[in-house]
Amino acid sequence: MDLDTILARLRRGLRSASYLRKWVILGAMIGVISGLGAALFFAALEASTRLFLGLLAGFDPATAAGEGGHGITDPARPWALPLVVAAGGLISGLIVFRLAPEAEGHGTDAAIAAFHHRPRGVRGRIPAVKLVSAAVTIGSGGSGGREGPTAQIGAGFGSFLARTLDLEARDARIAVSAGMASGIGAIFRAPLGGAILGAEIPYRDDIEAEAVVPSFVASIVAFSVFGALMGFGSIFGHFRSEFTDPRQLLYYVLIGLAAGLVGRLYISSFYGFTSWFKGWRLPRALRPAVAGFVVGCMGILLPGVIGTGYGWIQACLGRDSIMTIPLWVIIALPFAKILATSLSIGSGGSGGIFGPGMVVGGLLGAALWRLLMPWAPFMPSDPTPFVIVAMMALFGSIAHSPIAVMLMVAEMTGDLGMLAPAMIAVGIALLVVGDKSIYASQLATRADSPAHRFQFAMPVMATLPAADAARVPRVVARPEDGAAEVLRRLKRARLPGAPVVAQDGSFKGSITVQKLERARPEARAGDLVGGVASGEPPIISIEDSLDEALGALADSNASWGPVVSNGKLTGVLSVKDVMKSYRTALAGSVQRIRGLGPGGALVRAAVVPASGLAGATVARIPWPRDAVLVAVHRGEQVIVPRGDLHLEIGDELTIFTVSGAREALEKLVAAPLRSDVDGA
Repeated sequence: MDLDTILARLRRGLRSASYLRKWVILGAMIGVISGLGAALFFAALEASTRLFLGLLAGFDPATAAGEGGHGITDPARPWALPLVVAAGGLISGLIVFRLAPEAEGHGTDAAIAAFHHRPRGVRGRIPAVKLVSAAVTIGSGGSGGREGPTAQIGAGFGSFLARTLDLEARDARIAVSAGMASGIGAIFRAPLGGAILGAEIPYRDDIEAEAVVPSFVASIVAFSVFGALMGFGSIFGHFRSEFTDPRQLLYYVLIGLAAGLVGRLYISSFYGFTSWFKGWRLPRALRPAVAGFVVGCMGILLPGVIGTGYGWIQACLGRDSIMTIPLWVIIALPFAKILATSLSIGSGGSGGIFGPGMVVGGLLGAALWRLLMPWAPFMPSDPTPFVIVAMMALFGSIAHSPIAVMLMVAEMTGDLGMLAPAMIAVGIALLVVGDKSIYASQLATRADSPAHRFQFAMPVMATLPAADAARVPRVVARPEDGAAEVLRRLKRARLPGAPVVAQDGSFKGSITVQKLERARPEARAGDLVGGVASGEPPIISIEDSLDEALGALADSNASWGPVVSNGKLTGVLSVKDVMKSYRTALAGSVQRIRGLGPGGALVRAAVVPASGLAGATVARIPWPRDAVLVAVHRGEQVIVPRGDLHLEIGDELTIFTVSGAREALEKLVAAPLRSDVDGA
């Protein structure tokens, strides 16, 4: 049995499989590759560190307890640090900008962008380029995190699976999300937090619920593979903190405020330096070398800025070890780490910003503990609670992934005892950070994502099954039909393509006029349709709703697609069919509203300055309980009122209401209500 036959059977099996069965299979496949990729990157990073920092600079950076537990030491040849970090930046820059320029910077943001905009479009070489360039950048002393490369490895394989198995657009996005989650969960040895992160990180104020189960499967498998190769122990060992004094909540409020402010500084610094470097006339491949030289100079005075910095967090988690570090070093390190990361990654070097963000948070918590410990009452006796909570608060807030980061830090430290006060700190930090995010590709909510654009823009579509709008195809090709004959039939019927169905009714793929015309005339005359049929245009499941079907067609730039159930063709669906079904359903909904009985009415009201509605979003307006905004008329445009729509002065609102709500509605709009269609 050849590879094409195996893939064809796998595609058919996945299309007919239930949601859980499909994602157990796909999630496990993604998890295996993510776990192997994370292990390979971890080994490459260790080798790179030994070569650049160990051999050339005589420097053995401090490591976490779960990764060797090496303590803080000074470099034997500190003068070599600037040269070594610069050399690593140069090598990384040459690799990235010669082979895959899109692999620069932090990989998690690129994976988020792929989730929203091009789930099938991650080039196969990017994970490999990212792995090598990031290992060189961080291993030579650049300040970066290990999660960026592993996120891109997992997301890249998810994208590859989507292309290879012809997954529909929704499943392609979930595959990318699960890959991102499993890569991060494996490298941090935090499968639970990694799984939640895959669903939480695409949005600032929302969650991708459909990605939770696939991310759990992929993350657990990736963690198991990585652990079997590299060990299962948590990165920082195991701590047993307890929250027993409610008066200490005042300190965690302070940690939340400080984490929010420093988090905003981290975001501003990182993107400020990124923009600054983009304005340089120096070749892009050379910029990481210049930045690396500066980071190396900083490392002579503050070795904690070199590499991941996890060893310094380890030192700050213990009372005895933290007291051996000069106070000025602990106070300066969070800000120096922000600067070093902004230089190393903002200049185009490869690495993550997740890991450095947690390091900055942990160092901030350590600094606060050292400052407060001598004189403040009811303080914790050791710095562990402050370090753990500050790690959660700082990166949980700037990544807008509070649940995932809290769980990840708890898994990394083996300490669940501080989750309660961490909720307070993270919540306050989120308020301080506001809408700012360390990930530029994050969108506010699902309503802003191309993945859900039709569901939220035309909500009726989410309630309509694609099967109801599908129709019997006018032309059906058989695998044994001649290509030339099928092309003549399609042109005669003026159709862009046709499904290919076997004698037993099983769906074999699709054929398009464009593809047939691209073939050589002699090939068209001799070839059979079965040899040229493919998964294009997109395949629509009978279980999909109209918004999912329209999204799949739009993503593939296709005007039609076959509707399939259990490997059998049930019909075809075009954009025209979707819109016709939508208009019919919308008209029916309006008729139902009109017949809602005595007192029900559609009314019109204008948005006037006195109402205060201008500039407000639809979701934040306190509509009366028995009033529903149906449409917004803006000039000649009729707008479906999404929750994030901002109203403007002069907008005409169509509202369904009942008599008991009219008085409250008039007070809200501060304008007369005009009857549109009264109820019966």
